[in-house]
Amino acid sequence: MKKHIPNALTCLNLLCGCVALTFIFAPSGPNLVVGAYFVGLAAVADFLDGLVARALRVSSPIGKDLDSLADMVSFGVVPGAMLFQLFRTTLAPGALVYLPYAAFIVTIFSALRLAKFNNDTRQTNSFIGLPTPACTLVVASLPLILAANAGAPTAINNLILNPWALLALTVLLSGLLVAELPLFALKFKSFGLVGNRQRYLFLALAAGLTLWLHAAAVPLVVLLYVGLSVVGPRRM
Repeated sequence: MKKHIPNALTCLNLLCGCVALTFIFAPSGPNLVVGAYFVGLAAVADFLDGLVARALRVSSPIGKDLDSLADMVSFGVVPGAMLFQLFRTTLAPGALVYLPYAAFIVTIFSALRLAKFNNDTRQTNSFIGLPTPACTLVVASLPLILAANAGAPTAINNLILNPWALLALTVLLSGLLVAELPLFALKFKSFGLVGNRQRYLFLALAAGLTLWLHAAAVPLVVLLYVGLSVVGPRRM
């Protein structure tokens, strides 16, 4: 029975991604905030499925493939759909009607990232390129930041609602997904400090930023993750 627990968590990840899409493309109008919450739940389920599989020692090729298929929805299709709706929000009716479709560049590069991960033996204990959940959390943070500052326009809101800034973010995230950039993984083989200092430092700083800035911390946390990976030790 225990061998099915990680796959059940993976299916929960997939379910959350599907539900997020229903809110993003709701007939009554997109509700990106609720969609972002379901992205967060999908990310938690995605983290737990690997953690539980390692703890129970029940990993399998089917589980790995199922995980990538679920991730393609929750962390591939969903961020593209969310960016698509954000692009549409920023544009006047009839203006640059094809620009929003650039959002799905993220979806395409997410597929490439997941395919590379499944076939790259270098990524057993670390990552090469930005993981798709990290990319998606950056995108999902945008509507949460807008909602937190609703009624009080700020420079960050104006930046998020700028179509060219969104396009630049789309290109940047897409490039990071497939970049030959070694990044550490939050995979704990033990919970001691030896071999985990980088992970504990990241978690402590990420928690502090989140308590301080809430949703606005997410892009900074991902930037911190990339930065610590670049300057930190390569030994995991």
